[in-house]
Amino acid sequence: MRIRSFIIAYALVLAILLFADRRPGSTPQDHYSHVVDLTDEQSANPLHLAAVESRTRIIAPGALIPGTWAAGQIPPERLVAPLVVIDLNSDLNSDLNSGVSASGRSPQITLDDISQWESRHGMIPQGAVIAVRSPGASNTGSANDGSTTSRNTGSTKTRSTADFPVNRDAAMFLMDARYTIGFAVETPVDFASDRTLARQLALHGSYVVEGSARFAALPPTGSLVIVAPAKNKKAGAAPVRILAMVR
Repeated sequence: MRIRSFIIAYALVLAILLFADRRPGSTPQDHYSHVVDLTDEQSANPLHLAAVESRTRIIAPGALIPGTWAAGQIPPERLVAPLVVIDLNSDLNSDLNSGVSASGRSPQITLDDISQWESRHGMIPQGAVIAVRSPGASNTGSANDGSTTSRNTGSTKTRSTADFPVNRDAAMFLMDARYTIGFAVETPVDFASDRTLARQLALHGSYVVEGSARFAALPPTGSLVIVAPAKNKKAGAAPVRILAMVR
């Protein structure tokens, strides 16, 4: 009788323990300490400070290949993503310390840069947006010489343009191996020198946010980015608001 009672009690305790083990635990939620607005706005007319024009625009796939997503057609789930910051200013400083001249440093992210970044910070998260802080860029991300008219915007404000700051091999690796869905850069981008890369960006459904700002205020990883383009079907570059939620 005692043995039977012991077996029954043991079975009940075991059942309670198994039930408790299957209950969903309280998973810690992500907590973000503050929000950084990466949108770069500047007064369009110095005499009228209320007239503010955004420099930050999204180059949707439809701006690169007609018939693909326009800015307002990008699926919402591709507009909220982990944010990774690759700072070429930091890499440049380390190169200088090792004796490499600034003129010898590529202004584009290479596969070696990605390898070095991942060795320091871990693997780039799947489905992230890559923010690139270019060498010599200011903290605000504003254009320096204002020499070239912006693309397909209808604006008369002029800004300098630059090549895409990620070379083709590195960009293809990020899109194919890390499923990168977008890139954020500090200057307006000119894809004229590499139409093949532009085509691949569009075919992968990846977008580029140009004229972003304040990348220096972000950690290399751990942030969440929110990209909010205007809801329209225009194929060209469109104004966009971009925010980073920082842990």
